[in-house]
Amino acid sequence: MLGPLGDIVVLDLSRALAGPHAAQMLGDLGARVIKVEHPDGGDESRGWGPPFVGPDHEISTYFLAANRNKQSIAIDLKSPEGKQLIERLVRQSDVLVENFRTGVLDRLGFSVERLHELNPRLVILSITGFGHDGPEGGRPGYDQIAQGEAGLMSLTGPSPDEPYRVGASIADLLAGIHGAYGVAGALYERERTGKGRVVRTSLLAAITGVHSYHGTAWTVGGKVPTANGNHHASIAPYGAFRCADGMLQIAAANDGQWKKVAALLDIDPDVAKYATNRERFAHRDELIADMEKALAAHDRGHWLAELGAAGVPAGAIRSIDEVYTWDQTRSQGLVVEVDHPVLGKIELPGPPLRFDGLATPEHTAPPALGQDGDAVLAWLEERER
Repeated sequence: MLGPLGDIVVLDLSRALAGPHAAQMLGDLGARVIKVEHPDGGDESRGWGPPFVGPDHEISTYFLAANRNKQSIAIDLKSPEGKQLIERLVRQSDVLVENFRTGVLDRLGFSVERLHELNPRLVILSITGFGHDGPEGGRPGYDQIAQGEAGLMSLTGPSPDEPYRVGASIADLLAGIHGAYGVAGALYERERTGKGRVVRTSLLAAITGVHSYHGTAWTVGGKVPTANGNHHASIAPYGAFRCADGMLQIAAANDGQWKKVAALLDIDPDVAKYATNRERFAHRDELIADMEKALAAHDRGHWLAELGAAGVPAGAIRSIDEVYTWDQTRSQGLVVEVDHPVLGKIELPGPPLRFDGLATPEHTAPPALGQDGDAVLAWLEERER
């Protein structure tokens, strides 16, 4: 693998989604990622579905989403032989990723102190549900629980009375992203200090960390934000609107863009209730009704062409299959082809980063359970020599 982390080794002890996603991101950057799985079944996400694929419908597409660019080795962390092998791998690794509940790794004999005794340069990424300390630090964390506890569901849905979860496992994925970002910073720091450190994040932190203006609405403005359906909490018009054959999205983030929208829809942009964003937001229901009355005259194709020609940000609402067959998605490297040992050539969602001047890497398929055990042991013995 080519990439900024081409000389980094990641020992991935995590499972499910948040930790594996962080490790996958590091693998996308070129790191060698060694995924440790229990011999009996491996990562539990191998059993999460549907859909399942393969000749015997035994391969989880969920697992495929978070484990590209990794090697798999099967190790029982509770056995003496397994513990010894983990110690050897820790000595040869730069990063360790784990998302056990608080205290589990300590009970297995791999406290932070022990890990840094084995390898003082080791960067440890620890992802928990609600944080490693505090009054509720030991709680188990799953994505939907965190979405509710961290306030995201109160911001999502058609109204304050109907909280919705975000369709993607956004708490897990954001925790993985934050974790990988933290690891990159700790590796940079290690270049100066020669020492690794612990990087901690959680599902709670991941969601709270993206509250952004919703957070300051309360902490500074004293207002509790609530769900606004498909429309922005502070800007109008900014959201999804009905036209003759369905819905499209329009985002007029300033008065200049609003005047372009108004001209297309034959609405007076300077009438007092629509003249400024403050007034438009105060009269948002009327504004939406006026806009949808005009939009009903034509289909999405017509309006998207007109809005595009006018320089107004607008777009369709695509289904997942439409996203992955869209030329723009493919042009950005967001779909990659890998050679799976059972499935053959398959396409996976690709990494969200590209680096100018680096050749496009050849990604590897998510591994079968323990498929790289011999290769990892041979690599380990070579490193130890």
